[in-house]
Amino acid sequence: MSPALATLRRAGRWAPVATLLLASCGGGSNPLDNPPVVSNPPGEGGQRLSFVYFQKCVNPIFLAQLPVNQNGSISLNTCASSGCHDDRAGTGGAFRVVPEAQEVDLSDAANTPDVVRDTPMYRNFYSSQGEVVLGAPLQSRLLTKPMVLNVLHGGGLIFQDENDPNVRLIRYWISRPMPEGQDEFSAAANSMFTPPDPETGTCNTE
Repeated sequence: MSPALATLRRAGRWAPVATLLLASCGGGSNPLDNPPVVSNPPGEGGQRLSFVYFQKCVNPIFLAQLPVNQNGSISLNTCASSGCHDDRAGTGGAFRVVPEAQEVDLSDAANTPDVVRDTPMYRNFYSSQGEVVLGAPLQSRLLTKPMVLNVLHGGGLIFQDENDPNVRLIRYWISRPMPEGQDEFSAAANSMFTPPDPETGTCNTE
């Protein structure tokens, strides 16, 4: 026992402190047990990346046949292949892609945010955003891994440099989170297309 706790015990103030220490360890029948269920609600603060730009401009990259450089040997593969990041049989770490994910029609009033968040495309979005440092593309594993920037990538070198068209799309997405207080479905994302309409516009990269 530390001298400070020993002093508290002698002074008769040990019981409240002990109760506080035990409470911080969780509930259960034993005061030292962890609680049987841990509540882990989604964060309410911070900014979000654009869902519509992701599904139009970023998700297709994961399905494309891309050149892979493995120690000088070049082959073709997709990020969503079964040996890489496929959500069922992939071996590529936490990042997972549902290859069959269909684009969500955001103009359909039936596709409320809650409905969209239950789709395979949103699973891809959520998994991708987990590989991102908002506003810092070249610190984000979604780019540092396939570019092999100071980190190993079992899938080899996918993107040679920052001028790769796919890198530019991903970098643009990561660099432009939605305004503070607005969700991933914010209309602010319209400006990420030219003309500013996700249905008819092309994906901006700068």
